[in-house]
Amino acid sequence: MTSNNNPQSYHKGRVGLLGTKYLISAANMDRAVEFYRDVMGLAVQVFSPYWSELTHGSAIVALHGGGDGLFTETGLSFTVKDIFEACSAIIKGGGSIRSEPEDRGEEGIYLAFVTDTENNGIMISQVKNSKLET
Repeated sequence: MTSNNNPQSYHKGRVGLLGTKYLISAANMDRAVEFYRDVMGLAVQVFSPYWSELTHGSAIVALHGGGDGLFTETGLSFTVKDIFEACSAIIKGGGSIRSEPEDRGEEGIYLAFVTDTENNGIMISQVKNSKLET
């Protein structure tokens, strides 16, 4: 395995893994990009009506155009500073709350199930040692 600062020369596993993207569908790309950029705080790296990529650190959320708007549970999850403020922002940004924040006990988090503007189910969590316990 080659290792230097060039991402194309650093890979892992037998497949030569270079990165990971989390793909979800969007019925309306402009609306979806606005939600993930302005509400969730991701940075737009690629934008087109058919394919967009937004990042936070090394995480990539890829939006594929042509979604049908039917509810889809994605498994996509975000950790936030304040889960109640995040739920409010999601509603104001056109999403919805499917399950209000709940204390997950010994898991050490508060967890809410929400839906983005494209009807994709996502989760948001907050680590318990933050603002809610002070």
